[in-house]
Amino acid sequence: MPRILIGLVLALGAAITAFPFFWMISTSLKPASESLQYPPTPFPQTVTFEYYVQLFTQLDFGRYTINTVIIVLFGFVGMILMAMAGYAFGKFQFRGREPLFVLVLATMMIPVQVTMIPTYLILNGMKLTNTLIGIALPTLVGGFGIFLFRQFMSTIPTEMLEAARLDGASEIRIFFQVVLPMSKPILAVQTILTFIAGWNSFLWPLIIAGEQKNYTLSVGLSLLNQQIAINPPLQMAAASLMVIPILIIFVIFQRYIVQGFTLSGLK
Repeated sequence: MPRILIGLVLALGAAITAFPFFWMISTSLKPASESLQYPPTPFPQTVTFEYYVQLFTQLDFGRYTINTVIIVLFGFVGMILMAMAGYAFGKFQFRGREPLFVLVLATMMIPVQVTMIPTYLILNGMKLTNTLIGIALPTLVGGFGIFLFRQFMSTIPTEMLEAARLDGASEIRIFFQVVLPMSKPILAVQTILTFIAGWNSFLWPLIIAGEQKNYTLSVGLSLLNQQIAINPPLQMAAASLMVIPILIIFVIFQRYIVQGFTLSGLK
């Protein structure tokens, strides 16, 4: 009986948590007249995809989507760089390793907002403002990602790496053919974190992108109310475009998430 009660409570909590997502999808599929009627209906009486089409035909969400995907791809390049740094900190002995790692951890204590003005001035001096590279470059690597990879890769048996070296494998080959395949759980975790960070990027693209052609999806969504009159189905369609890809990525990699955080020593 207690287990049934716990299951019912958890099911109720899950339903309450998922209700806003359900309402967002339902509203995005309703005609404008139906979305404004009172009392509201939970399910659309007439299903329409016109607002999803309108996002890409009448508005600039096609360009916003491409920009966001490019920024996410830059983030995945940074993920490999962070994996290399984490591998170096976890498996190599070199002078100054511990102080350098402490310095990396110290960067996690600095709010991003504090570094925005210096970062903007640096990129402006490099003529990278109002460019996608300028948007993606400051978030290419991060202290938390390096820490996460270092914690996980410290658990990889050193004997296996020594055996690969004895077989004549180069360090770069060991990293890509031995270390990365063994790091699937933490790669899945970092993939989700990287995708979410790039897909939801808002404040920095808003600051550095001077032209609308370089806006990301989140910036386009925030400006939607300024471009047209209030239109709930159109707004919910844009919000769905932001949320659904993240859910898909999470579903694909969810079986690795708990394992990755557990083996990396995070609770």
